[in-house]
Amino acid sequence: MKVSKYLDASPSQELPGVVKREVVNADDGAPNFCMRVFEVDPGSATPWHSHPWEHEVYILEGQGVAVSEQGETPVARDSVAFVPPDEQHCFRNTGTGVFRFICVIPFVE
Repeated sequence: MKVSKYLDASPSQELPGVVKREVVNADDGAPNFCMRVFEVDPGSATPWHSHPWEHEVYILEGQGVAVSEQGETPVARDSVAFVPPDEQHCFRNTGTGVFRFICVIPFVE
């Protein structure tokens, strides 16, 4: 079992104003999924993208929007989102503080 604080994971900057930390991954012995924590600064957003795998998102802190081709949906603490495979999407901070969320993706080959 691994128990740690998310801040123990090394940060990587995805874009200006967007930091990602892989808190559980294959290096920890996880065979199927990677858990990541994103922190998005006010006015910033994750990249607009799609990929052939699903992912699940749990909002920990802040306010933002989940953006898809269908539009924008407000999200805040305790909101959850499911992004199906191949759907264009991003998450944008619309608040005044940090927008932090967990994102879980499967390992793909």
